[in-house]
Amino acid sequence: MTACIVGWAHTPFGKLAGETVESLIVKVAGETLADAGIAAKDVDEIVLGHFNAGFSAQDFTASLVLQASPDLRFKRATRVENACATGSAAVHQGLKAIAAGSARIVLIVGVEQMTTTPAPEIGRNLLKASYVREEADIDGGFAGIFGKIAGLYFQRWGDQSDALARIAAKNHKSGVDNPFAQIRKDFGYEFCREESEKNPRVAGPLKRTDCSLVSDGAAALILADVETALKMKKAIVFRAAEHVQDFLPMSRRDILKFEGCAVAWQRGLAAAGIALPDLSFAEVHDCFTIAELIEYEAMGLAPEGQGARVVAEGIVAKNGKLPINPSGGLKAKGHPIGATGVSMHAIAAMQLTGTAGDMQVKNAQLGGIFNMGGAAVANYVSILERLR
Repeated sequence: MTACIVGWAHTPFGKLAGETVESLIVKVAGETLADAGIAAKDVDEIVLGHFNAGFSAQDFTASLVLQASPDLRFKRATRVENACATGSAAVHQGLKAIAAGSARIVLIVGVEQMTTTPAPEIGRNLLKASYVREEADIDGGFAGIFGKIAGLYFQRWGDQSDALARIAAKNHKSGVDNPFAQIRKDFGYEFCREESEKNPRVAGPLKRTDCSLVSDGAAALILADVETALKMKKAIVFRAAEHVQDFLPMSRRDILKFEGCAVAWQRGLAAAGIALPDLSFAEVHDCFTIAELIEYEAMGLAPEGQGARVVAEGIVAKNGKLPINPSGGLKAKGHPIGATGVSMHAIAAMQLTGTAGDMQVKNAQLGGIFNMGGAAVANYVSILERLR
């Protein structure tokens, strides 16, 4: 145990008119300091997760966090990026600063503003998280990449349209209870299953309900060393924090196995000294429903090719044996790239303190997080437990 989450803040996700990257950063930075009861002058280090890749004209953003308080001036501040896992990269960087003894209190902020960018540019920006030399010409942007993965999965294991619709319906049903979610509507299985004018095919076998949303939003955390955290009003300890990076080209991997995800979960569970069934819930990276399906297999919930059984049997439902994405996941909550991983940690902390409101999982004791960058390239697993 090297560090704890002692405070958090979260904006709504969606199309946030009137907001800027700067205003979102300032808002959550101030709110998380207040939530933790930490004065800005006591922060030792700042880490900002901001993917950008063309979404914002302001590309040098680390010092924007200082706008939250004059007392943050002259603090160390660094921006980190690791594609769609940028938020978790920021969290894990803060953990390393504390583990190294160079910081006692770290302010983590994740942010993205995507909706002000024209649609064609959004696709081009997101494709920068692929292996451009081989994958940039895939039709449909990143949806096209995961549409290709879905098509290959269907070829190997049979048509999984029912499973993908069940995952989408499950996450949208949970999203109704999330006050931060971009879409708070229970679409139901039938709507998610059928191709229609309101649910058209996007790429390969993927329909609109299979794809996460273009979003604006921010989230923030305060991390503190355990000695400091024990003096705070709440403390969520990291039982494990593992990062596994895989080859960038899909051509160098069996893309249907998400091997980096599997290794990250194996290492995380071993470091925490627990088995997968010990988790009370998990927030995982459902950028597309096919990703969540393959992640069931990679994390050990089902053998290869049998992930559909996990959702069909209700194992991953909110009241199931291992609730997956009780927040609604990226599918319903939204996916502002740099904020996503920080959001996952903030919502897991809410679950473990019993303050998740209508999202609350009963008797939540241990939470798992899996945040992924690219097509299972950057893989981050955190396992959290309430310390106080």
